[in-house]
Amino acid sequence: MIEARELRRAFGGIVALDGVTLSIAAGERRAIIGPNGAGKTTLFNILTGELEPTSGSVRLGGEDVTSRRPHELARRGLARMYQRNELFDPLPARENVALALRAEAGPYRPFTAPARTERAAADAMLERVGLADRAGAQARALSHGERRQLELALALACAPRVLLLDEPTAGMSPAETARITQLIAALDRSLTIVIVEHDMDVVFRLADRVTVLHEGRVIADGTPAEIRGDTQVNEVYLGKVVA
Repeated sequence: MIEARELRRAFGGIVALDGVTLSIAAGERRAIIGPNGAGKTTLFNILTGELEPTSGSVRLGGEDVTSRRPHELARRGLARMYQRNELFDPLPARENVALALRAEAGPYRPFTAPARTERAAADAMLERVGLADRAGAQARALSHGERRQLELALALACAPRVLLLDEPTAGMSPAETARITQLIAALDRSLTIVIVEHDMDVVFRLADRVTVLHEGRVIADGTPAEIRGDTQVNEVYLGKVVA
């Protein structure tokens, strides 16, 4: 579903990615981990079209999408949940989802109050992420964990084939982390998921395979068990073998 070949990205004299190659199968759940500055965000920004690679290529579902813009990739089934909040804070949760549903239906549609069918679809999506009882609450009134759940609803409303999750549990309490992890784990296995995450319990709970970046290069790629036992990964990132 995603194929990156020899991706390189330089910012002046700083090389953020240095020949990254990876292949992610349809329906796979892949985690990208590594220390700060490893190149994870740069990789995500290239995969979502927010940055152009200095060299290398990206294919989505077999199509070369290198340097395609974010909205073009969204039309091809790629959605991203950002680490920072990307919500319409003055609007209720229901209308946030209705906007995403309307965007999925086609461009250039003026926003009015959701029609009955849009309300029903938005409410179904909110129920899917555990926010059925918060449909009428303004986005700004939601807790941090609820806001992340709402952002997941917006991403899913776009009916993606591939979902990129950028630090979905950042800043969450243990209870909130457990909730969002459960929601992600319950998503349909036909959806390809790529996740950048620092919480290793979350990574090993969700990922089929893990790719480890260090100084812009892939230093390991394997199953969670293989990554747990990898000496180099433990030296540069995990710090110890995770039981």
